[in-house]
Amino acid sequence: MKILICGAQGFLGRHISQALQEAGHEVCHGVRKPKLPERLTDPEEIAINYAQDIEPAIWEKRLRSLGQIDVIINAVGILNETPELSFGAIHHDAPAALFYAAARRGVKAVVQISALGATNETEHPEAMTGYMQSKRAAEKALIASGLSYLILRPSLAVGIDGGSSQLFRSMASLPLLGLPGRGEQQVQPVHVDDLCAAIALWLADENRKSMLLNAVGPQAMSYRRMLEIYRKAMGMSAQCMFSIPMSVMRFAASAARLLPQNLLTPDSLRMLEQDNVADATALATHLGRPAKSHKDWFTGIPAKMLASSAIAGWSLPLFRYVLALVWFVTAAVSFGLYPISGSLALLQPLGLSGTPAMFMLMAASTLDLCLGLATLLWPRRILWLMQIALIVGYSGIIAIYSPEYYLHPFGPVLKNLPILALLAYLYAHQTDTRKETK
Repeated sequence: MKILICGAQGFLGRHISQALQEAGHEVCHGVRKPKLPERLTDPEEIAINYAQDIEPAIWEKRLRSLGQIDVIINAVGILNETPELSFGAIHHDAPAALFYAAARRGVKAVVQISALGATNETEHPEAMTGYMQSKRAAEKALIASGLSYLILRPSLAVGIDGGSSQLFRSMASLPLLGLPGRGEQQVQPVHVDDLCAAIALWLADENRKSMLLNAVGPQAMSYRRMLEIYRKAMGMSAQCMFSIPMSVMRFAASAARLLPQNLLTPDSLRMLEQDNVADATALATHLGRPAKSHKDWFTGIPAKMLASSAIAGWSLPLFRYVLALVWFVTAAVSFGLYPISGSLALLQPLGLSGTPAMFMLMAASTLDLCLGLATLLWPRRILWLMQIALIVGYSGIIAIYSPEYYLHPFGPVLKNLPILALLAYLYAHQTDTRKETK
């Protein structure tokens, strides 16, 4: 069959695409940012703006250009809204327009990746977040379209390359971790391989019937227990955990909206507070076997490899923030936090005094400030090389003109060595991203 996967660049979309290609299907990738033409490989990529393509006519034209599409898989989703990306547009308006166009174009079936949601949402719909409301609205649009459908409602999806799995591994690798409340919120993780298998089996059934399937793993577990499982898989000893009162978490989530992040928000905290579990029997029956348990999540992957990538998840940003702080404090000290006369005196061994010395001091202070900003906002391999070169240069000048600082009891110059080591670490782990028209 010829299958269009919307959201093919995401975690679920990538795995679904691979599974269906291995099953012999022809796959087209619907993506927000296609690769550059010279980097294009099979399968074909189709540019789709899910935030704006909310009219059926747009989708009809797109489907017509692709030829006869047999199946559409919608794996598009966002966890948090931005000014450009809303739950309503991404989760409901665009999918609803797609389903209408698919019905008119004779598409045979649609697979909708939805979400499990809270166990009490039927009794208390007002407790549903904007994320969950938009997901449920898309389900209703698909059911009303008259298309044959498989609606999958996964709990937390697990996979070695999944964003949430990487995040939780990083959290589990921390020496100390605060848990919302007591960390007893319930989840029922399902492995991405089981989601892919469920889709492949449904498509392979010539007598397929429309299904709404809660896709959950065999065991419900607390948030705390899940982190303990991740830590054990990395070969680490027990983690020190402490409870953070939910009132504090809610205040932090509200305050965090002012920061350039989308991890901790009031909606994401509300979803965490609500248990995310269901009966695992339906998925096991559909698969013809039990879904993967936590013992099989990381089979064949060395614990050291898991631990290394997990620690890098928090150590790299930590090192960047610490390095930026060093540059900011250095700039503040040179701008006047330390007496200007004392700073100018340090330049006298270089033969600088008066206006030239003041100019050099202000220029160096401005450079430190710029390096601090660049460390936070523009991490690049060239930036780390520039900082290494600057520190080595400073150290060389001091060695020539003020060698006594190398024997100073506080070791002000020798402390450049750990900073150089930190920069070397950042350089080795930096992956530069080129600007592309995707």
